[in-house]
Amino acid sequence: MESKRFLFCSLDAALVGDLAWQVHREGHDVRYYIEAESDREIADGFVPKTDDWRAELDWADVIVFDDIWVGNDVGTGELARELREDGHAVVGGTPNTDRLEDDRGYAMEVLEAHGVDTLDHHEFTSFEAGIGHVQGNPAPYVIKPLGEVQNVKRLLYVGNEDDGSDVVDVLKAYRKAWGHRMKGFQLQRKVEGVEIAICGFFNGNEFIDQVNFNFEHKKLFPGNIGPSTGEMGTSMFWAGQNKLFQETFGKIEEWLANEGYVGSIDINCIVNENGIYPLEFTPRFGYPTIALQEESIESSTGAFFCDLAHGNDPDLRVHRGYQVGVRVVLPPFPFDDEKTYDENSRNAAVVFDREAGPEGTPREERTATVASRESPEGVHIEDAKRVDGQWRVAGESGMPLVVTGKGETMQAAREQAYDRIDDIVIPNLYYRDDIGERWIEGDGDRLLAWGYLGA
Repeated sequence: MESKRFLFCSLDAALVGDLAWQVHREGHDVRYYIEAESDREIADGFVPKTDDWRAELDWADVIVFDDIWVGNDVGTGELARELREDGHAVVGGTPNTDRLEDDRGYAMEVLEAHGVDTLDHHEFTSFEAGIGHVQGNPAPYVIKPLGEVQNVKRLLYVGNEDDGSDVVDVLKAYRKAWGHRMKGFQLQRKVEGVEIAICGFFNGNEFIDQVNFNFEHKKLFPGNIGPSTGEMGTSMFWAGQNKLFQETFGKIEEWLANEGYVGSIDINCIVNENGIYPLEFTPRFGYPTIALQEESIESSTGAFFCDLAHGNDPDLRVHRGYQVGVRVVLPPFPFDDEKTYDENSRNAAVVFDREAGPEGTPREERTATVASRESPEGVHIEDAKRVDGQWRVAGESGMPLVVTGKGETMQAAREQAYDRIDDIVIPNLYYRDDIGERWIEGDGDRLLAWGYLGA
């Protein structure tokens, strides 16, 4: 494929730097715009930047939006629709697909209108009404904030008590601490099963044949303990349009075509022997999911997204085994504490422990060197920059890297990812060491036994 011109746009936080870097390394011309002043240095030294994304529209062959947010407002879907109407090739959503993420009630209405089973759910704008509902209908529930505060991931709460008493207590605490910001929330009945996300890539007309199935690990600590984060790691594999796909995305494909959606879209579900129950949409790239998907794509990433944006059927070749991605983080992640970040993480050097000899050389004999121009295998940037050849932590979120591994089995993918993490030195780094274990310990067997992972 001849070189193309890609314009990547982060109109809120900087999220898509690694994808921009991957496309740039493939020989394409790339310009990256970041709106948030606090994130402007992210990806410096990795990809060329621009200060005015609108000035680059006529230059670009492909325009890529990384999220649904424009500052504090939902809005990239509207921008993407306007640009398509003006003749531009865009990877991005529409106003209605943005709403799938921003308005959980609307998302459930779309699914139900197309024959997709959903869990019992209710939306509330009053804490008193929500508390009354739980007390009148005792059961375990999941609290899902709506609107802008849904990005504060630690506010999502999964109830444990059969009578819902813990959910009532949490709602009372939220009323006191978050009542001024949490304008609404959804209560969804909790169901037991395997949590799995189905991720498809849509070219404006239809889904491509390859489907990505991934397993999120949102809690901070191993064993699914601690506060919720955006994501601490992901395990995944690729397959065809099997029963999981057909019973979810297969039923709304025509709706997405009428919208003209282009890009990655993910639907997270709980499945058990009784059915498939969607929980929420991600009508955009997932993070760090996209970094792991890049690692598993064996054809040209740039060509793939160029074809997708132009409505073509991409030639996508992917790794046929399993993949694991681990987010490497620094204090105070997942919380905001400027003093802690300044003292422990800001501008920290990222050092890679390179093997001085062949595989198996003892660790103490390896030579520690600062990374040079190229990336160590399987290491992807999030909040990182490169200054005079040296990798450093950037931004303010404490999420510098995603480290990936792949293999013929999930265990092999895990071993490769964690071996690579062992070669990274950043003071105060931490990460979950159990990404992918759920699959090995039974999730895979249950999905197979229930008949969801056929051809």
